[in-house]
Amino acid sequence: MVLGSVLSLLPVTATAATDTLTVVTLNLWNDQRDWPKRLNVIVRELRRIRPDVVCVQEVLQNPSLRNQAETLGDSLGCHVQFASVDGPERPKRYGNAILTRHPVKMGGSRNLEPANDYRAVAHVRFEWRGRTVDAYSTHLHHTPEGGSIRATQIRHLLAYVDSTRGSGPVVLAGDFNCELGTPEMNLVTARYTDVFHALHPQASRGEAVTYNSRFGPDPGVIDHIFVDREGSKRLRPLASDIIFRTAGPESVWASDHYGLVGKLGAVP
Repeated sequence: MVLGSVLSLLPVTATAATDTLTVVTLNLWNDQRDWPKRLNVIVRELRRIRPDVVCVQEVLQNPSLRNQAETLGDSLGCHVQFASVDGPERPKRYGNAILTRHPVKMGGSRNLEPANDYRAVAHVRFEWRGRTVDAYSTHLHHTPEGGSIRATQIRHLLAYVDSTRGSGPVVLAGDFNCELGTPEMNLVTARYTDVFHALHPQASRGEAVTYNSRFGPDPGVIDHIFVDREGSKRLRPLASDIIFRTAGPESVWASDHYGLVGKLGAVP
């Protein structure tokens, strides 16, 4: 079944656009494979989607490259919150970011344990439809055998969310480098709902995969958007899809990852 056909059956049209919070997550693949051309592909699609929140990972800046999230944010008219274990005094910085076009109330970041794996999480609280939403963007350890490292990072991540979230809903997104059902991801899904899986529980691996196998071995469905599982102020999944699954002009791919979009609505 084609995912576009599946999405057409979902009740998104019953909800006005202003009632829908649209979230995108994408691993930018730093400056690999002609970043300027890939940027054009990314910007064109995100302008079409008009997301409220964009969570990006593998964001790079160095003396010859402006911070990629800031460049993207300027193109989309968004505030940018960048998180990196590399301090602002470093000429080269690498990390994650959150972009939003809504008024930002606060922002922050935290480095995740273990410190020697150099992972961080970005956080933004913004105003949306008279309420505040806390969004988090992260990127976890990458090796298949590194489940215990990811588990430590997830425990630290969840503790950070607990200590910084406000009274409104939470959106937690990024490249978790592991699939649902693993011991470390069970720590997340005990408290949060995976948006894509909630709407497409029978999706095949091919329909759900978020890594482009043209660029390496397939690690599976590793990019996720999560929302609160319980609570009267949570956001409910309305629609979700994989984006950037085709090349742009001149056969340029947006990234070595596909992107993930989720449309969320406030619980009445």
